[in-house]
Amino acid sequence: MSLADRAHGMLRDAIEVYRDSPRATHWLRRHVDRLAEPLRVAVAGQPQVGKSTLVNSLVGEEVAPLSVEEGSQVLAWYRGGVNPRAQVFPTQAPPRDVPAARMGGRLHIDLEGWRSDRIDRVVVDWPSRTLRGLTLIDTPGVDPSDAGTRISLDADAVLYLMRQLHSTDVGFLQSLQDHPIARETPVNSLVVLSRADEVGGGRIDALTSAKRLARRYRKDVALSGVSQTAIAVSGLLAHAGRTLTPEELSSLQVLATAARRELEIALVSADRFVGEGVPLRLDARTRTALLDRFGMFGIRLVTTLIRQGFTTVESLSEELVGRSGLHELRETMRQCFTDRHDVLKARSALLALEVVLRMEPRPAARRLVTELEALVVSAHDFRELRLLAAMDGGRTALPDPLADEARRLVGGVGTAMPARLGFTREASGHELHGAVSDALRRWQEQAENHALGAGQRRAARVVVRSCEGMVAELARY
Repeated sequence: MSLADRAHGMLRDAIEVYRDSPRATHWLRRHVDRLAEPLRVAVAGQPQVGKSTLVNSLVGEEVAPLSVEEGSQVLAWYRGGVNPRAQVFPTQAPPRDVPAARMGGRLHIDLEGWRSDRIDRVVVDWPSRTLRGLTLIDTPGVDPSDAGTRISLDADAVLYLMRQLHSTDVGFLQSLQDHPIARETPVNSLVVLSRADEVGGGRIDALTSAKRLARRYRKDVALSGVSQTAIAVSGLLAHAGRTLTPEELSSLQVLATAARRELEIALVSADRFVGEGVPLRLDARTRTALLDRFGMFGIRLVTTLIRQGFTTVESLSEELVGRSGLHELRETMRQCFTDRHDVLKARSALLALEVVLRMEPRPAARRLVTELEALVVSAHDFRELRLLAAMDGGRTALPDPLADEARRLVGGVGTAMPARLGFTREASGHELHGAVSDALRRWQEQAENHALGAGQRRAARVVVRSCEGMVAELARY
């Protein structure tokens, strides 16, 4: 029985135990239904760190942020839908539909008359391939010091954005684990070094510098226990690349054909670039629009790329997205979140169950308390995720070629059995059984190999358990 199946069964048992408590049964039924929903991923961080921009770059269209009155923004959930639709969930009233439409590739929602302090959230259905199996929760304007508890209950996983590591960032990530089960299973957070183009003063090598900084953060003791890994991404560059228009390319080509000395002088500062008297064949309004879309780093990079031959929308867009770090983020989200959808959903269900057991203790629930504690401690799915994070962050290093095999066997390249065993084609049951038997024997030897360090042997035991799980699965067929 899978972890998700066991979590579902425990929620059902709890509904029976708490059938005389309307508040508890409502809470539990909500979380039973939530198990069947798409994975919820919150995009969190300090104000102005680039959360909405990253949401837009993931979706590939401008859907965020949602503004209510001037200077105010609301919590927004973006999920897949056939047609654009928006619902306001007031704090003290049933949800209501509000007008929503796609205009020029952007989301337009009429929230006139709504006050942000009276809105719990806005839920947006939006036609997007990214959102088919994923709900993104944008948290603009939310102070992380106050938001950790709500995010940990609303979301199954978290992308935490920051410019550079500060104590407030660590404090927020720790607040996500401010729950007995969460502390035992800190496997649902990724740190994103956002606005990576600003590292190093926006120089042309800024993204390279940001990626080096992210690699250092992966080994940082303060982060290693509260996040899976750290990724550097320029959300602005990724979004601009995914939504680049022919008109923007034409304007950027004008800049690229300018005398290099003149362009360098204009790009000394943002004020100079958009100011009057700049010897560039673009009006100030166009330059301002380009600056908003690409930033100073983006304009420097794009004009360089155009000179190197990236002269079509398709080629330039692909290059910008590739350099932005978005592909690495998507791959990490696949490995840590999407492929582990059932595990993270089960984790959320177990957190919800623990809340009820703690808030309304009763003798009839003691069996559930014991079962819950045992499940959290023994669940191998969480150990696999922690090992992948330790290997990717450099905190656990296995010698070649053991490292690649270990990552594969614990689901780092795919959680289906053929992918774990290295098959790129359909394999017979006999082939799968032979491959897993060989892998189990090899890793049992490594788990007892005293030429390896203690941490490496612990990693080997996790791999052994993954192999044993596959052997048990094959035996059922």
